[in-house]
Order: sequence, then C-alpha cells, then structure tokens
Amino acid sequence: MIRHWITVMTFVAVLSSNAAFAVAWNDLSESQQQVLSKYQSQWSGLSGEQQQRLATGAQRWSTMDPESRATMQKRFTRWQSLSPERRAELSKRFQQFQSLSPEQQQKLRMRMQDFRKLPPEQQRHLRDRFRELSPQQRSQALDRMKERGASGVHQDRDQD
Repeated sequence: MIRHWITVMTFVAVLSSNAAFAVAWNDLSESQQQVLSKYQSQWSGLSGEQQQRLATGAQRWSTMDPESRATMQKRFTRWQSLSPERRAELSKRFQQFQSLSPEQQQKLRMRMQDFRKLPPEQQRHLRDRFRELSPQQRSQALDRMKERGASGVHQDRDQD
C-alpha cells in the first residue's frame, strides 16, 4: 500500500512540476500570441517547459526595438543556414563560454573586441595560422590562452 502511495505521489509531483511551467494559450498577452501564432494549434501538445521558453522569448521579442529585431532576425537566419555540425560546434562553444567565470567571460569579450578591431587582413592571417596548427599545437595554444585567463578563445571564428 505504501509503495502504491509513493508511486501515485511521484506521478502527481511529476505532473505538477510540468504543470508549473505550463502556460495556457489564453494567458499569453496579445503580443505574445501574435509572435507565437504558428504554434497555436500545437500549443497544448508542447511541454510546459517549451511553452514557458517560447512565452519568455515572445515577451522579449515584443519589447525589442525594430533595430534589435532586425539584428536578431539576421542572426537567426544565419544560424538556420549553418550545417547541423557547425551549429553543434557553436552550441558547444557557447556552453563552454557559459561555464567560465564572469571575469574570464569579460576577458574573452575584450580579446574578441580587440581581434575585431584588427584590419581584416590581419584577422585572416591569424585565422589561417591557427587553422594550420596540428591538433596538438592547437591544444597547446588554447592551453596557453587559458593560462592567460582567456579560456575558449578561438581565432577561427566566422566573420559576420
């Protein structure tokens, strides 16, 4: 009997946790509904977590100025045009960046700003030099960068 009760309570807890994230379509603001209109027919079939993420994203989109929206649309279009392998690689890099301390993230941002200030020819030269390194040499170069507090720097980043 106790085992049955535990099973029922576990099931209720799982349902409740998913329901805690769930967002009813009618609870979305009008602007969120407009942004998410293509999801309306399948909304109830999405997990609560998916609904919450989409609702949050739609809210953020609704508050963006037109210039920010255009920038995000351009980035999204570019993202969609990448191969699945390249998207996976970039997602991995982003996760690595997120795992850095705030100080390391700031150092990396500053180094990327410095890199972007270089003339295109010099950027290309540095990218080419990095690509020519053997996997072991790349690893050693990245380790040296980590020691300097810039973990995750990759100079083979695509240009915008």
